[in-house]
Amino acid sequence: MRITGVECWPVTMRLAEPYTIAYETVESTTNVFVRIVTDEGICGYGCAAPDQPITGETAETVLRDLRETAAGVLANRDVFLSAFLLEQLADLLPDRPAARAAIDMALFDIQGKFCGLPVWRLLGGYRECIRTSVTIGIMSTAETLERARGFIERGFTSLKMKGGVDVEEDVERVMSVRALVGPDIELRFDANQGYTVEQARSFVERTRAARLELLEQPTPRGVPDLLGRVSQTVPVPVMADESLMSLRDAFRLARDDLADMVNVKLMKVGGIFEALQINAVARAARLEVMVGCMDEAGLGIAAGLHYALARKNVAYADLDGHLDLLDDPSREAVRLEDGVLYPSEKPGLGWEPPRDA
Repeated sequence: MRITGVECWPVTMRLAEPYTIAYETVESTTNVFVRIVTDEGICGYGCAAPDQPITGETAETVLRDLRETAAGVLANRDVFLSAFLLEQLADLLPDRPAARAAIDMALFDIQGKFCGLPVWRLLGGYRECIRTSVTIGIMSTAETLERARGFIERGFTSLKMKGGVDVEEDVERVMSVRALVGPDIELRFDANQGYTVEQARSFVERTRAARLELLEQPTPRGVPDLLGRVSQTVPVPVMADESLMSLRDAFRLARDDLADMVNVKLMKVGGIFEALQINAVARAARLEVMVGCMDEAGLGIAAGLHYALARKNVAYADLDGHLDLLDDPSREAVRLEDGVLYPSEKPGLGWEPPRDA
């Protein structure tokens, strides 16, 4: 089965409510959708969710990379030589992970459709669903409590709180949420690189009674040793997020014992193919994996979900990036029930755009 065309188009989606993290406030996002067409009439779909502070990309750079580079690499190629094609793209677009992730998704989508299997089954399959956390951005304590209450009422049992700007406020918010939700709700905290080592240690000590499940990326990614200094001296598992952008990063984090867990986002690492290799390194080093996301349309969330369902070591999910997006054309690619994500049982990634799209 040969590739006969690559098409791509941007979709801008507003957030129902803007949110704030340590280094930015987000009001809308633009994803780039891609369609790979084959000579057997099967089309595969993927999407890129570029985030300039993290991936170094914009919707404009993704569109250019897909049209000017990826289309030429894929032209008239066999879909089932996907490893070869993705390695070529990695060489040509080494610093364009979201663009590569879109192509990666579309290739897996075609293969699943050809075989008549959802991608997670095609990859081997380990579980049929996974619980996801839902994120509360940086806001006042009163607003945080209101948001937490609303999520619990909707059936979520794992909350991820954002912070990293003010340790005092972060401590107050965490302790207040624990008092509100009781002992059975999981609490995760993401500082988004906002702390020093000393601030991270202080935060952990002062929130010990809240029994945080994990502390995500407390220190700047540009100084990885700082992350190690935190993880080796606090009782809470420390997760690397922004510090993990590639397979090489995963190896370094494992070799130097810099983290207890890693957050694999398809948009950071270049797609499912690369994420599977990172998971293998993490598992060998006994590092658990969480699959995370950017502000991604349902199709991107579906790809992350299929990856998570296919591997035992991907034990945690933070796949809520689509929940607040307005006018997401691929929202139905995944199903959420009481905080648990289920894939479509359709072949591939489970989504096709309307015929006139």
